[in-house]
Parts: sequence; structure tokens; C-alpha cells
Amino acid sequence: MGKTILITGGMGFIGSNFIRYYHQNHPQDEIVNLDKLTYSANPENLRDLSSETRYRFIQGDILDEALFNRIGREFPFQAVVHFAAESHVDRSILGSKEFIQTNVLGTHTLLEFFKQYWHETLSGDPGFRFLHISTDEVYGTLGLEGIFTETTAFHPNSPYSASKAGADLLVRAYFETYGLPTLIVRPSNNYGPFQFPEKFIPLMITNLLENKPIPVYGRGENIRDWLYVEDACQAIDQILSKGKIGEAYNIGGESERTNIDVARQCLSFLKKGEEHLQFVTDRPGHDLRYALSNDKVKKEIGWYPAVNFSEGLSRTVQWYQDHIAWWKPLKERLLLESKGFWSRS
Repeated sequence: MGKTILITGGMGFIGSNFIRYYHQNHPQDEIVNLDKLTYSANPENLRDLSSETRYRFIQGDILDEALFNRIGREFPFQAVVHFAAESHVDRSILGSKEFIQTNVLGTHTLLEFFKQYWHETLSGDPGFRFLHISTDEVYGTLGLEGIFTETTAFHPNSPYSASKAGADLLVRAYFETYGLPTLIVRPSNNYGPFQFPEKFIPLMITNLLENKPIPVYGRGENIRDWLYVEDACQAIDQILSKGKIGEAYNIGGESERTNIDVARQCLSFLKKGEEHLQFVTDRPGHDLRYALSNDKVKKEIGWYPAVNFSEGLSRTVQWYQDHIAWWKPLKERLLLESKGFWSRS
């Protein structure tokens, strides 16, 4: 007998990849995908699952308490994986209200509902899990030395990362105060298929495919740790089943690169010259470096990243080359917005 799992934000980049991964690897389980379908969500990400009997999509807002009361009566949820979030740093700098509403208040709405649901509907079932997807950005920035561990203090430097830090603390509080079986996953920068083309890597790839320049903040010296999305999905799945309740787990790609090096590797894959580089004014509060220790997740869960950066980037470039019909309309819509969003990097 399988279980029913709720995925919030499942039409987004990591969420849709996770649903595809989970559907393939858990053939007995049912998936309910709740997504508001904001600008970066795309129903095309999961169009091929729309007729599957073990998958159901519900359009809705995680702030909608009445919606949860309805679907809570309809489905026997044994797990929640909470991806739903506003996630673009540049957008949070230009306007933070939606980030606070979705990332903080939305997470609070979920926690309040599932606290009651777990106690009353599931009678405190110890097998229930509420897994919250966070980010490495809650830790702030590193210099050229050092690494973030799960005990590193939070020092968020953007409205986005501050909202995610607030959500993390709420999740922790609901475990400590109410005993809700929670888990937190903090990934490094994900990349791969189905990523919205305003983000750094897909923006570069799609611009080059259109023979356009690729924007790089400052001199491209900021350093990120890159995690292929399929590895992230495997880690989340394993933490959901094996993680110790109340704990947080970093999942890093162990693939640190400067932004300029990533840009040059994209140029190389697509046989373009450096005349396509366009250095743009750095954004406010731009973190220099992120790097995550995987020691805890390796020791307790047995997970480690399997796809190295060169292989993952090659797969990603090929995917965008093969799926122009997926990203072209999204790029056209972004162009019409003309708001100058460049990257998460």
C-alpha cells in the first residue's frame, strides 16, 4: 500500500523535477501537486504526467487556509515536500512584499494546517514528515576560505534569503514547540532541465542560442557551488525517508565555480567567443561565495552528488538545445516585461 505525498510548488524548476523523479521511483505512491502558477511556474513541465492516475494537480495558493481544509478532507497525506517560494534575488531587491507573503506567511499557513492535521487526522502518526526546501543563501556569504555547515549562524543578505531564513526558523519552531515531524534541506545552486530562463545558467545558454550577449555581474568573480537537479532530487527523496526529524541537511554539489568560469564553459560548449560576454553593474548586497559541507548528509543519509559539473552542464546545454519550444515563449514574455532581471548568481 503506497502513501499520498503533497508537493507544493511542483510546477517550478526543482519541484517539477522532483515530481518526475518521485513518480518514477515510487510506483505505489500518489502525488498531489499544489501550485499557484505564478510567473515562473510552467504546466508544460509536467504535461506528460497529466493523464497519470497517481498524479493530481491542484491550482491554489499556500496562503489559502480554506483550500487546505478542503483538500485535507479529500487526501490522506503522509508527507509534505514544500518547494513553493518566491526565489529570485533580483526580484526580491526590487520588491520584497511577495517574498514575505509567500515564503514566510505561506510557510506559516502550511505549518499551522499540518500541525492540526497531524494531531487530529493522523493521530500523531510518527511516520508523517513535513520537509521544507530552503537554500544555502540563509547563511550569508563566505570569503575565499571556509564552508557552511548546518550549525553556521544565519546572516541573510537579501530580502529573498531573509524570507527563507524566517521560514526555516518557523519550521524549526514547529518541531521544537509542537513536535511536528519536520525536516529542512538547504541545497546549493541547482541547475538542469526546466529551469526558468531568467536564472543564470539557462539565461546564458538561451541567450547564446539566440546569438545574444550573456550578462555577468561585476567581473564575474562571485563563486557558487553548483548542484545538478537530479542529484538534488535524489537527496531530497533520501532525506525524506531517512532523515532524523527536527534536523536540517545541507546538500552541496561540491562543484565551486566563479561565475565567469561558468560563463566561459557555456561559451565553449556552444562554440562562442568571449565577445558574447557582457559585464553589467553588480547588484546590491551580492554575496561573494557559497560553499556547503556535505559531511552530515553523507554520514547520516549516505548521499553524495553523482553528476560532476562538466557533465551536468553538458546535459543542460543539450536539453535547452532540444527544447527551444519550451523556453522560447518564456524568454519572449521576459523580454516584454523589460525589467532587467539577470540571474540568481
